Amino acid sequence: MKMLGPFGTNSRIGFVGLGVMGGGMAHCLLRKGFALQIYALNPQISQPFVEAGATAATSAAALASSCDLVFLSLPDAAVVEEVLFGPQGLAKGLAPGSCVVDTSTIAATSARAVGERLREQGVWFMDAPVSGGQQGALDGVLTCMVGGAPELVAACAEALGSFCKTVTHVGALGAGQTVKACNQVAVAGALLGVAEAIALAKAEGVDPTLMRDVLLGGAARSFSLEKHGPRIIAGDFKPGFRVRLMRKDLRLALDTARASGAVLPTATLAENLLNQACEAGRDEWDWCALALQVQELSD
Repeated sequence: MKMLGPFGTNSRIGFVGLGVMGGGMAHCLLRKGFALQIYALNPQISQPFVEAGATAATSAAALASSCDLVFLSLPDAAVVEEVLFGPQGLAKGLAPGSCVVDTSTIAATSARAVGERLREQGVWFMDAPVSGGQQGALDGVLTCMVGGAPELVAACAEALGSFCKTVTHVGALGAGQTVKACNQVAVAGALLGVAEAIALAKAEGVDPTLMRDVLLGGAARSFSLEKHGPRIIAGDFKPGFRVRLMRKDLRLALDTARASGAVLPTATLAENLLNQACEAGRDEWDWCALALQVQELSD
């Protein structure tokens, strides 16, 4: 199957999904000199990107018809499928040899199904979920785990490198989503540990900030302790990455685990606590509000 790549700064690049993560990635592409076309239902969302040099398309199909490579950063598989295959979806305009790179977090089975549908019209597809949070997206230092054909990964390397510090090809289509599920399981477990440490310090009358400072100097040091710890202690749960999205990601991981026979007790506990957070009206809070659910068990 022919390919229009490699995709560099002279290529026509599109981006759909300008939220917490996608917005940062799109800005990185602009800063690196890529000619970027964007699409958003809300023109107000598009405006800052247009002011930074992007061109706004009138529909996803219109964007696709004038792009060689299109990035997606969307909330879930249903939105990915609608953007791709809806009445004015990307698939209406994608030319044979063009490529879609999906940085969303969806199930590996969904990624493979999307890839098969696009392949039928001669379009390349790879799953390339990312990790590193909102600040990592803005700073261009995300970690990307890619599933797809090796030649496609190579063709997209320059564009991916505009917002990623590390890009690792982990296997065939869908493998990127499997590794992202592993990532979410690991970070959920790490945050639970931080939340429990803070709850224990408070229960014993120890200053949690001092406790955190001590732990950062030893084996307990972690991204969660360093980045989320101060926010949990301060009660700052302004989003970032929202509770409802982390719950969605853990549900994907647990579904994958059930299908393969793996047992994930910590992820199961984290998902239950995130359910409680959503029921308490915290679904739009930053996901580190998971720590509130832990604290309330002790209150």
